[in-house]
Amino acid sequence: MWVVKIGGSLLGSPELERWLKIFVKFSDGNIIIVPGGGIFADAVREAQKLSKISDACAHRLAVLAMDQFGLLLANLNPLLATAASELEIAERTWQHRAIVWLPSKMVLADDSIPQSWDVTSDSLAAWLAEKLDARHLILLKSDKPSETELSLKVMTKDGLIDEAFSDFVLNKPFSPWVIKKADCTHFEDGIDIEILGKIASSMH
Repeated sequence: MWVVKIGGSLLGSPELERWLKIFVKFSDGNIIIVPGGGIFADAVREAQKLSKISDACAHRLAVLAMDQFGLLLANLNPLLATAASELEIAERTWQHRAIVWLPSKMVLADDSIPQSWDVTSDSLAAWLAEKLDARHLILLKSDKPSETELSLKVMTKDGLIDEAFSDFVLNKPFSPWVIKKADCTHFEDGIDIEILGKIASSMH
């Protein structure tokens, strides 16, 4: 299983639909897409400024924002299937579908996940990767540094990943990678670990 988090910043880019076509074509039930929050999460941040709601409430709303972006992604490519529970994920896997995860049902039921802006879709993708015993976690972002290895500490400091991400990936069995939207050109003939190793940046 490969868990791929698609950043909300890809919305409106031509690369987004190319990526979705790639995932649909080559998934065979082995790729689950984690949606970012994007403009929907931005609306939550603005609402918090206006209303002074708690971070815990904002966190719950931001998770629902991921659901919204997930539904948007599924609408962009009708061959994508959505899943909101482990049972639905398993069913879509058996159906050999590319899956878009709608996280709110699972995430909001787990009280161990900190309810703050420190935990965003990056960390929740890592949380899901561990739960599903995934082999690889990929963060697909609009851009990334050119280094082949990226320090989690530096990436957190630069705001490229959320504050809690390191806690969700350190000493875990899956490999975390970062790729950029333009990398879709490398995967149009298949999603291959050798290609990933050549063009992605690993995180440590």
